[in-house]
Amino acid sequence: MLETNEILVIAMLISFIGLIFTGFPVAWALAGVSIIFSFIAILGAEWFGWDTYFLSDMRIFGIFVQRVYGQMSNWILVALPMFIFMGLMLERSGVTEKLMTNFIQLFGRFRGGLALGVVLIGILLAASTGIVGASVVLLAMLSMPIMLKEGYNKGFASGVVASAGTLGILIPPSIMLIIMADQMSVSVGNLFMGALIPGLMLGAFYIIYILVAAALNKNLAPAPTDLPPVTGRLIFDTLVATLPPLLLIFTVLGSIFFGFATPTEASGLGAFGAILLALVNGKLTWAVLKDVGRKTTLTTAFIFGIFLGATLFAVVMRQLGGDEFISSALRGLPFGPSGIVLTILFIAFLAGFFLDWLEISLIMLPLVAPVVTALGFDEIWFIVLFAVTLQTSFLTPPVGFSLFYLKGVAPPEVTIIDIYKGVVPFVLLQMLAVFMVFVIPDLVLWLPSRMLQ
Repeated sequence: MLETNEILVIAMLISFIGLIFTGFPVAWALAGVSIIFSFIAILGAEWFGWDTYFLSDMRIFGIFVQRVYGQMSNWILVALPMFIFMGLMLERSGVTEKLMTNFIQLFGRFRGGLALGVVLIGILLAASTGIVGASVVLLAMLSMPIMLKEGYNKGFASGVVASAGTLGILIPPSIMLIIMADQMSVSVGNLFMGALIPGLMLGAFYIIYILVAAALNKNLAPAPTDLPPVTGRLIFDTLVATLPPLLLIFTVLGSIFFGFATPTEASGLGAFGAILLALVNGKLTWAVLKDVGRKTTLTTAFIFGIFLGATLFAVVMRQLGGDEFISSALRGLPFGPSGIVLTILFIAFLAGFFLDWLEISLIMLPLVAPVVTALGFDEIWFIVLFAVTLQTSFLTPPVGFSLFYLKGVAPPEVTIIDIYKGVVPFVLLQMLAVFMVFVIPDLVLWLPSRMLQ
């Protein structure tokens, strides 16, 4: 029979999920549910003698203040606005437009070549921005009209753009990994190194699928017929267009991987480098700087609002004994250690249909990760495995954010049904990546072990 505190834990989770389905803002839902259940537990303990674990008096509100102060004074989180600024400024710098023009002329002359160019640019954007929304919108605006004009299947083109844009949440520098590192008190650099190979592997899966699908179905992604011939000048221009983002990537990630800078310091280098690229391309104006600064502030405020709400939620859950309740429930599953991990991933995958990666990372990950590490699994491996699983949340309806970003800027003839159909193969490829990381832990652990020697 469930104890009183366990009933309150379950009621908290159900109340939060119920509020999400009503459209109530996530940050307010998290904070509001936390405060309401704090009062319920305190009054229940005082008036009815409930056993509410540690939550039995007003000291919980003092703990709220301490935890919020601790989160806001964490220097790791300074990297968040810097990387957001870097991504948004790079979007306005004109670098991507040059890349798209040259990649289309170089790769677009064979079946699936335009889609291949989109994925390659998506990988470069992922490694230099980490902003999924900006990547999806930019790729859609630059490539969707061209692919549809050349006769590409609407669903196929939609799936390519939406999935390529989501790579930024996994390939470093990733905002998701920074938040996960803060939540789990692990090294951001180790997470970045651990996620690099799985992220590039997923990009390779996309490329292989595009080439194979285009070869098997000639009507899926036909080859353009009006491109100029390949010349040495075209190859040179493509290399020159690729050099600035590659240099920015090496500056940011290289400084972290080789120990020259912390992730927070590297984020400052990246933001400064994005400003220089905009300046060199003649795109840096006061209006651009003001707009990027405003969007950076809004995005950061949105993330921190949810962050602080989740902090209160986690405090109340722990005071009610939620950690022990969930741990005992998972350990009681008759599946063995690997089966427990797969169960957690399956729950995270299902949650991605209804919740954003941010809520899942802030609420679910801190509760389940200690259980997994207690079973003998490496913490860095599990966090990256969890991150790869959460990447599917951007593509799974009904709340897949990449789908809505794409629909907002796609040509009017592209319907939401076209987008849903188009992302199905890429969701399956993401699940294949989860399976590969699960059965081959060295995909995550090899690079951190080499860099730390």
